[in-house]
Amino acid sequence: MKKHQLKVLDTHAGGDVSRIVYGGVGDIPGDTVRAKMEYLQQHADSLRRLLLTEPYGIPEMSVDLLVPTSHPEAAAGYIIMEVMGYPIYSGSNTLCTATAVLELGIVEKKEGVQSFKLESPAGLVDIQAEIKNGVVESVSCAGLPTYIEQYRQEVNVPSLGNVTYSIAYSGGFYALVDAEELGFSLQLSEESQLAECAYKIIEAIRSKGDLKHYTLGDVGPIPFLHFMGPVEQKAQGAYRSRSATYVHPGVICRSTTGTGTSARLALMQLEGSIQPGETLETCSLRETCFVGSFLGHRVEHGKTVIDNKIRGKSFVLSQMDLCVNESDPMVSYLPAKDWPGWPV
Repeated sequence: MKKHQLKVLDTHAGGDVSRIVYGGVGDIPGDTVRAKMEYLQQHADSLRRLLLTEPYGIPEMSVDLLVPTSHPEAAAGYIIMEVMGYPIYSGSNTLCTATAVLELGIVEKKEGVQSFKLESPAGLVDIQAEIKNGVVESVSCAGLPTYIEQYRQEVNVPSLGNVTYSIAYSGGFYALVDAEELGFSLQLSEESQLAECAYKIIEAIRSKGDLKHYTLGDVGPIPFLHFMGPVEQKAQGAYRSRSATYVHPGVICRSTTGTGTSARLALMQLEGSIQPGETLETCSLRETCFVGSFLGHRVEHGKTVIDNKIRGKSFVLSQMDLCVNESDPMVSYLPAKDWPGWPV
């Protein structure tokens, strides 16, 4: 009988649970966090499937695996795993990982505003954490450079008719749709209907072919959709909007997501409805919020790219050893022995 223990810290940001794995996985080949991610993706995907499958997890969760960093200025590296695969960046997962490295002592927790860096598969990420009385009160992280790839396109969706959408890149490609045009007010009672609607729209957009990033090239089929509610002005330069993010196939995120908020900022910039220094607070079906700050924009390879940052709070849920037993019939159908560290 083969069994193994994984050391995990469960956290959530805005309701999205991120399981931080900080022990029990062996050295992963690769000189960078991106290369290590690609190794898991190509050769050891069962670790992701195991931890996002009952009884160990559910598809609505995420997993963040702490790994050694290749950058001397970074405190740690992390690989993001979700139901759709391996996103190279995620705002909520970054907020949770930053909180975890502070709680685990990987970065010494100090009072006041603390700055450090993490290495994601997308590269270095600047982190600012506000510590008060030993508690991580908030975390801000830099969003990836974000741009609009397509603006106000139409696609015919079975049972829905023609749907207008825009596409942003913010660490993954996002379809942005107007919730009111689709008959939604973005309340929790609509969650299952939102998932069904988003599934149909994403399938229809995917049938038009894969999208290409201007430097990364083909990054695969579009995985995300963001429902946009009306924008309200809270104060001078501060806006608020109800929002919901969908991950294909079938998951409505508990939070609005950091990358979803970044995508929304890029659309607002394109439409001239937000200026540098202004903010957008996105509010989820569960009334949790992230705040996105629009920092500025520039032109790269003919694309108008915005710089932004995301602020939110992550909470620790539990810290435990997770026992993976190969003789368990719920485990044995997954070839768990393909990931580094599994006993042989």
